[in-house]
Amino acid sequence: MERLQKVLAHDGVASRRQSEKLIMSGRVKVNGTVVTELGTKVGVHDKILVDGVPVTTEAPVYVMLYKPRAVISTANDEKGRKTVVDLIEDIPQRIYPVGRLDYDTAGLLLLTNDGELANRLTHPKYEVEKTYVARVTGTPTNDAMRQLRQGMTVDGEVYAPAKTKLLSSDPKKRSSIVQLIIHEGKNHQVKKMLEAVGYPVEKLKREKYGNLTLKGLNAGEARLLKPEEVKELKQATGLM
Repeated sequence: MERLQKVLAHDGVASRRQSEKLIMSGRVKVNGTVVTELGTKVGVHDKILVDGVPVTTEAPVYVMLYKPRAVISTANDEKGRKTVVDLIEDIPQRIYPVGRLDYDTAGLLLLTNDGELANRLTHPKYEVEKTYVARVTGTPTNDAMRQLRQGMTVDGEVYAPAKTKLLSSDPKKRSSIVQLIIHEGKNHQVKKMLEAVGYPVEKLKREKYGNLTLKGLNAGEARLLKPEEVKELKQATGLM
């Protein structure tokens, strides 16, 4: 038996706090009865409705995908473009991407039906690091790298300090390879930070998420996370 708000959060209905608000406002029914008490516990055979819509409890599943470029980081796309979920085979559960990668960005993307873990992984409070490698135009100066490490404000959006490293530079092609490690996941963050210091991104890839890497995967391939990998993610976000 689990507390009702924990079950709602786990199944991706809402965050734990938002699920509590749903319960207290009388929008949740268990076995046909409106439940407003936060201490209520439910089991796998209980029927839960939120605003009249059934909540389906599924076995948790955790998938790592090497997202290729030109793929949308959503479960569905109204324009009919290929999505990351289209690349996942033999997974009967409904899974959703944790955060997103831009259409033209490749790299490591997590997908799960564990709503509570997904909410925590995308919250900057838990500071789960994401490692990006970018090819940029030009060669970033020491001053530019220092600005990235100090954090910045771009178009009114505040970005926390990044860890940076210049991996290589090719003067003939007027481009460089730069590594950025951030713990936020704001829209186009890496691109905006690098462009703000004068070095626009030509190509971008996310190589690590926490301790997870793309080792053993080719673009478009996916695998289930190992139990110890799931444990590490939960420990990093305070769930264990």
